[in-house]
Amino acid sequence: MPPAARYEYHDFGPPAGSFLEDVVAGLSAPKKALAPKYFYDDRGSQLFEEICEVPEYYLTRTELAMLQAAGPEIAARVGSDAAIIEYGSGSGRKTAVLMRAVQPAAYVAIDISSEQLRVASAALAAMFPGVNVAAVCADYTRALDLSKLRALEGRHRLIFFPGSTIGNFTIDEAAGFLANARRVAGRSGAMLVGVDLKKDPALLKAAYNDAQGVTAAFNLNLLARANRELGSDFDLSGYEHRADYDDGKGRIEMHLVSTRDQHVTVAGQRFAFAAGESICTEYSYKYSVEEFQTLARGAGFEPSHCWVDPHRQFSVHFLTAPGSP
Repeated sequence: MPPAARYEYHDFGPPAGSFLEDVVAGLSAPKKALAPKYFYDDRGSQLFEEICEVPEYYLTRTELAMLQAAGPEIAARVGSDAAIIEYGSGSGRKTAVLMRAVQPAAYVAIDISSEQLRVASAALAAMFPGVNVAAVCADYTRALDLSKLRALEGRHRLIFFPGSTIGNFTIDEAAGFLANARRVAGRSGAMLVGVDLKKDPALLKAAYNDAQGVTAAFNLNLLARANRELGSDFDLSGYEHRADYDDGKGRIEMHLVSTRDQHVTVAGQRFAFAAGESICTEYSYKYSVEEFQTLARGAGFEPSHCWVDPHRQFSVHFLTAPGSP
């Protein structure tokens, strides 16, 4: 563990009842749905790291290569003595690339998966001993008060939101999330965000239906987590993973489809599933560069620069506050 003066951990995690309440509400809705933020228990986080390595999932390796290539330019735009605040920090692989380039004074990792957060943030603190590191276990989709973090005192901020996780929000939700990120960044701050681009639907569908079945296992783990933590009785053999692209809405839609008529009990409440009925577990919106820049402007950011990979599959946007460098 790194020296205490350089590392701080805070647990702002959601109340214990939140998962249960959200599962009951989601299964009670006319169209059943579960929030994708609940994918990331310890097992789910491990499975997601495996997804990042499958051949069909181009997003991670493409964004990593882009961050490495653009590192010096990003560093010049960020400037010295910055604090990086990362939403959904995950394993920290992309973070390490960014930190080597920017050489920040401080780094704040925010993630809902407590075990992965502790391991990854401690590893980064050891890797960058001159950087003040703070780990915050929290649901970053909610407003957070970071005012008491020592690591942020007196420093301009760069919000880092890689992985095209912005696509998991609806358009309205993404606008609200960006507006909140703009408030956290402050007038002299900026945001670096990875955004998956619209492309051939066949490539998109392959990325979310890998041949090894890792994404299917990741999706089904959401039901396994409910069984482990809530005492529900989902029969995982009665559900199948499905991911399709809706061209009209510009999004991947991921579902767990019931293969038969069945019932599930959660916290004493019984829910019926007809054969073919599904639980929507994730949207993944895809944007054109212009669409995302318009969204960012509406949230109070000014698009400063955009990097696009040679195959035009992925984009990385540098957003600033009006009037900031």
